[in-house]
Amino acid sequence: MQAFLDGRPKIAFYGDDFTGATDTLATATLAGLRSLLFLRVPDAAQLRAAGHLDCLGIAGAARSMDPAQMRAELEPVSAFFSGLRAPVTHYKICSTFDSAPEIGSIGAAVRIWRARIRNPFVPVVGGQPNLRRYCLFSHLHAAEKAGGDVVRIDRHPTMSRHPVTPMEESDMRVHLARQGLRAAGVHYPLYADAPALAARIDALLDAGHEALLFDVAGEADLAVIGRAIWTRALERDLLAVGASSVVQSLAAWWRSQGWLAPAPVEPDANPDANPDRGPYAIAAAQGAVFALAGSLSPITALQVGAASSYDKILLDPARLVGGDADYLQTAVARIAAGLRAGRHTLACTAAHEGERQLLSDAGAAQRLAMACGELLRRVLQAAPLSRVGVAGGDTSSHALKALDIWGLSYRGNLAPGVALCRAHAGAAHLDGLEIMLKGGQMGPAELFELLVRGA
Repeated sequence: MQAFLDGRPKIAFYGDDFTGATDTLATATLAGLRSLLFLRVPDAAQLRAAGHLDCLGIAGAARSMDPAQMRAELEPVSAFFSGLRAPVTHYKICSTFDSAPEIGSIGAAVRIWRARIRNPFVPVVGGQPNLRRYCLFSHLHAAEKAGGDVVRIDRHPTMSRHPVTPMEESDMRVHLARQGLRAAGVHYPLYADAPALAARIDALLDAGHEALLFDVAGEADLAVIGRAIWTRALERDLLAVGASSVVQSLAAWWRSQGWLAPAPVEPDANPDANPDRGPYAIAAAQGAVFALAGSLSPITALQVGAASSYDKILLDPARLVGGDADYLQTAVARIAAGLRAGRHTLACTAAHEGERQLLSDAGAAQRLAMACGELLRRVLQAAPLSRVGVAGGDTSSHALKALDIWGLSYRGNLAPGVALCRAHAGAAHLDGLEIMLKGGQMGPAELFELLVRGA
C-alpha cells in the first residue's frame, strides 16, 4: 500500500495522437486517479498549477510522423518522464495498432524510450474490450463499427484500407517485427494459472525477446495483466505499450487490492436512458457549437450525415494542402459568420476518390491536418465559443497543437472512447473551452448531435 500511496505519479503516459490521449485521460480519471493531460512538456508553473497527479499525460502526434520526426518529438518527453520516476511509463497507441515502419512506427518509439528505461520487461497490451478490440493468440480483432461484427484487423473494412497505414497483418508479432520490434506472445489460457504465467514471462525474457504481447480476450484479463505489470514496475520502472487498456489493466489490479474505489458504470450514449450521471454529466452546449471533421473514415462520414442540427460546409482538401491562403481566409469567414449568428456549424473535408488518393500520401495527410489546425485557430479567434469538436486522430493532434492551450482535464464521456475535455490556457477565449476529440473509428452515428445536446 505504501508503494501505491507515495508522492510520485503512478503512471506517466504519452499519447501518439490527441484523441487516444484524451481516452486515456478519461480512463484514469474515471478510475479515481488525479489526472491531467498536457499538450507539450509542461513548465514549472504549469506543474504547480496541476498540483499532485497520480497520472500525468502528454498528448502528441507521433502516430503521423516518420522515425526522424518521432525522435525529435519523443526525446524531450522521454527526458522529462525520466525525472518524474513514475513506475510505469505508458506509450499510448491506437487500439487498432495502425502504424508502419515509415509512419508512426511503434518499434521506433520503443527504441527511443528504451534508451532511458532499462527494464527488459516491455509489456504490450493487445486489446481494449470496452471498445471491442480483442487480441487472441496474438491476432488482433476489432468491431467494424458501433454494434457491428468483430473481425480480424486485416479484414476490417476501414483499417485494412487505411489511406496511410493499412493494416494488412492480424498477427501483431509479425506487424511489430516489421517495425523492428521482436515481440513474443503471452496467450490468455495461461491467465488462469498465476505460477505458469509468471514462468512464461520469465522464460520469454530469458530468451531475449524485446517485448511481450499480452492477449486480451475480455475484461477479466485486465487485472491479470495489471498485476504482471505493477509487480515488476515496483521492482524497476518499466515501459508499457498499448491503448488505454494499459491504464485499465493497472486500475483493475489496484481495484482488486482495495486501493481504488469500485469501477464506475460506463456512461451511456443516450442521455435520456440515464439522466443522473453525477459529476461527469455533460449538459447541453451553451451557444453555437463548431465541429471540424478531417477524418476520411466511413464512421465519421456516417456521423456527419446524421448531424441534423448543423450547417455543413465542405472544405476542399487539395486547396488546404496546397496552402491557398485566400481559400482558408474565405472558409474561416464563412464559418465564423454562421457561429456568430448562433448556428451550429460542421466543416468537413469532402472525401471524393481523387482527394482520398491525394491524402494516401503521408506528407499530404499531415499538411491537411496542420491546415485544419490553422483553420480552427482562426475560427476560435473570430467567434467566441464554449464547445468544439474535432474528428480524426491526425486532425485532432495538429489542430490542438495550433492552439495556445497547455493542458486538458476530463469533463465527461459523450460515448465510449470519446471524451469531452476542459481546456487550460492563458488566453481567456481558450481557457475553459470544452473540446471533443475523436478518432475516425469512434462513436455512434449521433455523436455530433450528442456534442450539442449533452450526454
